[in-house]
Amino acid sequence: MEKKILKMMAMMMAALMLTFTFTACEDDDDPVVAAPSVSAPANQDVVSGESVDITFNFAAAGGFKSATATATNGTATIKTNGVAGATSGTLVVAYTAGSQTGAGSVVLSVTDNKNQTDDATAVINVVAEQTVFDITGNITQNTTWETGKTYILKSRIAVVSGVTLTIQRGVIVKGEAGTGANATALLIARGGKLMAEGTAQEPIIFTSVADEIQPGQIVSPNLDPDLNGLWGGLLILGNAPISADAASVQIEGIPPSDPNGLYGGDNPNDNSGVIRYISIRHGGANIGEGNEINGLTLGGVGSGTVIENVEVVANQDDGIEWFGGNVSVTNAVVWNAGDDAIDTDQSWGGTLDNFVVIGAGDECFELDGPEGTMVAKHIIKNGTVYALNADGLVDNDPNSYVDMFNVYFRDLKAGQDFDQIPTVYACVFENLQATIPAGTLLTDFFKDGSAAFTTEVPLGQNTVGADMTKFAGWSWAVAAGMLR
Repeated sequence: MEKKILKMMAMMMAALMLTFTFTACEDDDDPVVAAPSVSAPANQDVVSGESVDITFNFAAAGGFKSATATATNGTATIKTNGVAGATSGTLVVAYTAGSQTGAGSVVLSVTDNKNQTDDATAVINVVAEQTVFDITGNITQNTTWETGKTYILKSRIAVVSGVTLTIQRGVIVKGEAGTGANATALLIARGGKLMAEGTAQEPIIFTSVADEIQPGQIVSPNLDPDLNGLWGGLLILGNAPISADAASVQIEGIPPSDPNGLYGGDNPNDNSGVIRYISIRHGGANIGEGNEINGLTLGGVGSGTVIENVEVVANQDDGIEWFGGNVSVTNAVVWNAGDDAIDTDQSWGGTLDNFVVIGAGDECFELDGPEGTMVAKHIIKNGTVYALNADGLVDNDPNSYVDMFNVYFRDLKAGQDFDQIPTVYACVFENLQATIPAGTLLTDFFKDGSAAFTTEVPLGQNTVGADMTKFAGWSWAVAAGMLR
């Protein structure tokens, strides 16, 4: 019996030895698998509040199982994950920067099917959003200037033919100082378009680099509303007919060497864009003897263009000047023009409706006739004129071709006048009203028979003039209390 027991024990020991040997051989056949390896991209800048895709590479001999992403100074979400079981690949993490500038990071951890892990860190530098941009060359492709930002014109900038510049509400455009050929300006060439659509709450403001105004402000914090000539102005040129010695000519204020300065053509319906709620300030830089840039120049601009709610403040030359074309302008303010407030040339054929003139260096209106074979009439209606220190009220030529009605003149002084009634073409002047200084006669100011269609009224009792509510909220003139 004892021999049998010993034999059974020997057999069991042999079986155990065999099992151990087999297991050991199995373990020797299962090689060690390397842990995953993750690599991060180079350090990069991300603008505060913006998102960016960050790409990591991985190797996983044991086969990809899962990944996790964490972030500092921002948030991280895996946008493109690894493929299950893959031994290599890329993972894309979407990182959104936080509000604090400075250091940030994204840590990506990869786990393989052996539950081994590795991670890598992408270093982020969160930077403040760029809000000031230098514009150094002509705009040759469709471009948008964005709300909340300021754009600096470093030279004369042209939006060339076939290209549209969109300026969003509230944008500030500032022109560098410069005279002669170096005068800064924004020029919309024939065939180009300007889509500048501000709002009553967020107008678009064109001004000088000397102006410390920021997006969201209406009133300049440091420049007075009579300081002019600090930069050029805004010029819009089109393909509508003009009355000149040629079908197209070079606009004043732009050197003849610049072909973008040509205007005029044969398309009365030409469309140069949409301009709403803009204020143009401190312009009129001189490019030569007696040759300044107007606040708003409209050369051969067609009726397909929309211009509404426009203010020109402190321009060294004219406030608004039309050279032919037939674009209409509604709701306009011209304050402290160094030369004429409203100037019309070359048979402009549009309408100026609901406007205010506040002072001028020369005439409140200079209304010239055709200079070539094309003849068109323009209309000026529903306006209030604060004559103040202007040299004159209305300067007509014998061949001026204009209808004017429902205009109120106030704050007159000796020497100012409506000088003559045009005689070459049949013009209509109706329903003008004026408050004249005590001790003077209506005929002292309204000459050549113009008193016949002008009525003297006490101050504040006019029944014609501008609708001042159209200028509330967006114009500097209203903010300064000038429209009383």
